[in-house]
Formats: sequence, C-alpha cells, structure tokens
Amino acid sequence: MSAQQDASTREEQLYGALETEKVNAATAEIDRMSPLEIVQAINAEDARVAQAVEQVLPHVARAIEAIAVHLRHGGRLIYFGAGTSGRLGALDAAECPPTFNIPLEMVIGRIAGGHFALWQAVEDLEDSAEAGNSDAAQLAIVEQDVVVGITASGRTPYVLGAISYAREKGALCIGLACNRDTALEKVVEIMIAPVVGPEVINGSTRLKAGTAQKMVLNMLSTGTMILLGKTYGNLMVDVQPTNRKLHQRAVGIVQQASGLAPGAAEALLQEAGGEVKTAILVGRTGIAPEEAREQLAAHDQFLRKALDALDAKK
Repeated sequence: MSAQQDASTREEQLYGALETEKVNAATAEIDRMSPLEIVQAINAEDARVAQAVEQVLPHVARAIEAIAVHLRHGGRLIYFGAGTSGRLGALDAAECPPTFNIPLEMVIGRIAGGHFALWQAVEDLEDSAEAGNSDAAQLAIVEQDVVVGITASGRTPYVLGAISYAREKGALCIGLACNRDTALEKVVEIMIAPVVGPEVINGSTRLKAGTAQKMVLNMLSTGTMILLGKTYGNLMVDVQPTNRKLHQRAVGIVQQASGLAPGAAEALLQEAGGEVKTAILVGRTGIAPEEAREQLAAHDQFLRKALDALDAKK
C-alpha cells in the first residue's frame, strides 16, 4: 500500500469513527415506516438534542461571558462554517441587528463559497483550508474579535483554516461541533461539543447536529446581548421598529414596561424618536427624552441600571 493510500485509509477510519457518521439503529428501516412512524422516529431522535446541549452549558456560559467582554471593547463576533453550519451562523448574524439594534459589523457570518452558498451547496470549498484562511484575512481579524468555528464533524478544513488565521492574530477562538476530541478542539480556547449521536439519515448533519448548533448559537448571541444590556427582563428593548410588525412590537414593549395604555405608549415612542429604552425611561420616571438618553449613556445603555439609579434618588 502506498503512503497516499495509507493516509486515505486512515482518513476514512477517522471519519467513520465520528458519532455524527455512525449508522442509527433506531432508523435503520425508516424506509419501511409509515409517515406517522417516520415523524415519530425523527421526533424521538430530536428529543436527544436538548439533552446533549444541556451537557455543555458550562462551556456555552463561559463563551458568552468571554464574547461579551470582547464586544464591550470594540470587538466583533464572527462565525465561520460550511454548508448547514455556515448557513446557521449566517442566519444568527443576520438576525442580531434588528433584534438588538447593533451595528451590522458587530456580528458577522461567513460561509464557504460566499453568499451563493446560502441557497445552493458549494461543498467542494469546505475542503479548502486556504479558502477559510483567505476569508478570515479579508475581515482583518484583530485581537479584540471572537471567532467561532462551526462544523458538525469538528474537522472541516475551511473552518480550521479560518481558525488558524484568527489564532495568528490573537483573536479568541471558540469551537462548535457535535463530536469530541476533534481537530477543532485542539486549536480553540473554548470548545462546545454537544454530542447528539448518529443522525436519523446516516451522515445528514442538517438534522440533529444542525438543531444542536442552532440551539447553541441562539444561546451565544442572545446571552451575549443580555450581558450587554440589550434586554430589560425578557423584553428586547433595543428592537428597531423598522417595519409595521416591529413597530407594533416596540409599542407593546413600551406599554408592558411602563404600564401605559397602547395609545399613550405609541405617542411616547414617537416622542422618543422610536427609541424603546428612552420611551420606557420617560414613561417610568417623567423625565425628558434628552435626559433619559443621558441617563442611559451614563449607565452603559443598561435600562435597569438607569431606572435603579433614578429610583435611588427619590
């Protein structure tokens, strides 16, 4: 056997040993099942996902705390992934600005193959570490940034290439995979590895692995934004009322937080220039919008801290 053949055999053995690539005995005859039995089988496997994520919550919490520190100091949260993993990262990044009123460049998603790969598979590029390295270089990653590599297998070359570049620049590197003891785990500071086991359809990691990654990404971005003062209780008080639905939501948040009637809440939101936090502070304390903005600025845009400080003065 040649050295090249020997390396290829070792690669196949390593890949076959991954939990996400094993054959699921519970769905081995899924093609014989009725539609109801199919969805019952999928649902039963999905029930395992939350349990797997629960096992890694301390790692997720550590990542959230670290990300918040970096973002407070001007850093960015940057996701790199290929295929489903890349699409999930891009989705999470896209939803942060309207939800939490952050700059577009604060949370960024990059996928192997670029924007085209968001709706059509470009699977060959996930095998290119050079492409990952190049995409990372184009973002001019610096020490203040946090880079999250997302790959179900934990060994996708594109992701490893991006992480390699980020490490060279001193950025905090976090890994998200659905296997343990992976190549990714060896090169990141924080590893999050919910092991969901074999997929319903062998190797189709858009299923349980994708669901686990989505759950963790929800926690990473939402938890970070909570630590940055983007919520008051469980109200998203930094929401941007950029369309009718979001305007109605913003009015509802002002109403709920201030106790005002819908009409009064809408008038107050308009007076505050569409700024939900400002409107709530005005409604709760009676101060002018400009003073409300000053109070929020003095308390790092944390609405609760501003309210507590004003209550303490009474």
